[in-house]
Amino acid sequence: MTALPVRDAVSNYEKISRIGEGTYGVVYKARDRTTGEVVALKQVRMERERDGIPVTSMREIRVLQQCRHPNIVHLKKVVTGSKPDSIFLVFEYCTHDLGQLVDAMPRPFSPSEVKCLMLQLLEAVNFLHSHWIMSRDLKLPNLLLTNSGQLKICDFGLARYFHTSDESYTPKVVTLWYRAPEIFLGQDAYTEAIDMWAVGCIFGELLRNEPLFPGRSEAEMLERMVRLLGSPHENIWPGFTQLPEAGSLKFPSQPYNFVAREFPNASVGAISLLKKLLMYDPGQRLSARAALRHGYFQEQPPPKQPADFPTFPSAHDTGLRQRHQRRAEMEQQEDMHRHRQPAKRSRAQQEAEERFGEAFGTQGGQNRGHAGQKRSRNL
Repeated sequence: MTALPVRDAVSNYEKISRIGEGTYGVVYKARDRTTGEVVALKQVRMERERDGIPVTSMREIRVLQQCRHPNIVHLKKVVTGSKPDSIFLVFEYCTHDLGQLVDAMPRPFSPSEVKCLMLQLLEAVNFLHSHWIMSRDLKLPNLLLTNSGQLKICDFGLARYFHTSDESYTPKVVTLWYRAPEIFLGQDAYTEAIDMWAVGCIFGELLRNEPLFPGRSEAEMLERMVRLLGSPHENIWPGFTQLPEAGSLKFPSQPYNFVAREFPNASVGAISLLKKLLMYDPGQRLSARAALRHGYFQEQPPPKQPADFPTFPSAHDTGLRQRHQRRAEMEQQEDMHRHRQPAKRSRAQQEAEERFGEAFGTQGGQNRGHAGQKRSRNL
């Protein structure tokens, strides 16, 4: 595994604009002063750390060093700021994140475009899982899109290596709208199947241009799942009643799966794939490898080639920054849930950004834009 260069300094980059801000860092569009290349520059948040670089950033660096794949964002290098504890990750720049793009689109992607995006997503997830890596944070805003139609997964701060044996993990993973039912029900020995549930949620969102389960709480999320998929029970999910939180919940009686009814314009193959990704039982949920072989990808129309994908104005340079209001609220709740504090700028964050501005030769307050109108990428 080749080590990433750390010799460069952030002063070698010219800040163009602020792309987004998430739980684990602030992301800027920047230009390499030497080569002229446009990159994405992620400032690692250090204010919560006393012992060096955060574990989330260490995980992200480790995973991305191993994961060289055309559908996974490329980490070019790690650079330092003016102070020893000032760290930045330099990524290839992608014009869009799909969250911003879908929120701004007046209509869904065409069937061939959805198929193109899903193929690329599944190729990347299959690559991760074949290397024993769970993303644990798949969601539309963490899927980037280039002007050449290439989809790339980003944000690996929650990624973990997994093993075949039962192993317990934290439940504070996966953004609420994309979180698998077993996590809601207290299963800590979950598997890479949680990523496949998120893939199913993304698929549904691409098909109808709006979130599949836009709940504001865990209880509302489960209620929405039951409304669409029917009530879980032992016949379809063996061991369901033994999950830690199952006994404390009373599910409404709803025996029907309404996926086909809720997606009247989707093809037979699309409905079949969506149902198999949104299986309550994680053991029955389709794997990425199996999903790639699903008949949906062989039926007409064929997937559009990435090079033939339409281009869109960059949300980073135009007025397309307006977020889906419910999505913005959900992301703020997630930040509070993970860190037990509001997702607001602390004094340490403000000072860090001032230092960032000084490194660029600009004031930290410049080029911020209307932060309240931006969708967080959680990068």
